[in-house]
Amino acid sequence: MRNNLRRNALAILAFLATAVGGTAVTAQDATGRLTVYGSTLEDVVRDVAEAFEAKTGIETVYVRASTGEALNRIRAEKARPQASVWFGGPGDSYRVAQEEGLLEAYKSPSAEKIADQFKDPDGYWTGLYTSNLGFASNKTLLAEKGIEVPKSWDDLLNPELKGLVAVANPATSGTAYAYISTIAQLKGEEEGFAYLKKASENIAQYTKSGSAPGRMAGSGEIVVGVLMLQDAYLIQQQGFDLELSTPSEGTGFALEPVAMLKDGPDQLEAKMFVDYILSAEGQKVMQEHFHLLSFTNPELSPRAEAGALADMVLIDYDFDWAGANKTRLIEKFQNDVLIAE
Repeated sequence: MRNNLRRNALAILAFLATAVGGTAVTAQDATGRLTVYGSTLEDVVRDVAEAFEAKTGIETVYVRASTGEALNRIRAEKARPQASVWFGGPGDSYRVAQEEGLLEAYKSPSAEKIADQFKDPDGYWTGLYTSNLGFASNKTLLAEKGIEVPKSWDDLLNPELKGLVAVANPATSGTAYAYISTIAQLKGEEEGFAYLKKASENIAQYTKSGSAPGRMAGSGEIVVGVLMLQDAYLIQQQGFDLELSTPSEGTGFALEPVAMLKDGPDQLEAKMFVDYILSAEGQKVMQEHFHLLSFTNPELSPRAEAGALADMVLIDYDFDWAGANKTRLIEKFQNDVLIAE
């Protein structure tokens, strides 16, 4: 035990001397504790927290919350933050948090190799990976009903899919907001919301979490789920007979970042965590779960499975527009699509 504690202390000192903005600090500057909010899968949040704790000896507590829940929690705790880092979940929510003064700027040395398109120029957030929207369909039910695998957004309007499609609610899910933002950008806002209203006729349920539609499709509750393909892939790997596909006219994607929280209680430890999770070593921990994602650190090679979606078409997704219009578009969706049903 004593040797383990000594090794942990040495690891902290070495990490502090090299990683935190290139400035050496003493162990007395660190509390040895850190609380992080994670808006990706709980297993990933857990593994990253445990890997960081094992590397540094810093006691790392994590709270898993969906993107919308995490943002609301950070807002509620603004006067007295309870966590120092937030990671995972679509990046438009981080832009909202940045505009509301909830994030702390930090340009990590680990971010120097990451392309500019994946990070805020002022250092308020830095992307970890990108995930892409697509369809997960129950192959057995498609065959039974004689319905082709959806390969277009318009395929979701098929009358034979009435009550057999699911997507999350953008009020609680960043994935779902990426869906409505993608449609608005792809088709134009007016035509896009006309599409969303028409598509709603086939929606069986607007779920709380972004991955739930994939599980519903896997269990046969619905035929088609709209979700991030990585989430669908993980459900598929659990033994569910799902067919993954993407819309030919183009799909949106989410850049999932990491950020420090303004006035968080453990700022030094937070910088160390950001340095770690942006490194190839830290991102590899996430890659063990996320086979179909593209990670931002160029030193980390993609997994072989990522080639399965090489023909996917991505739209020129405007993250700034998505972030600036998030509150308005969600309210419009609630009023014009959900309440209007």
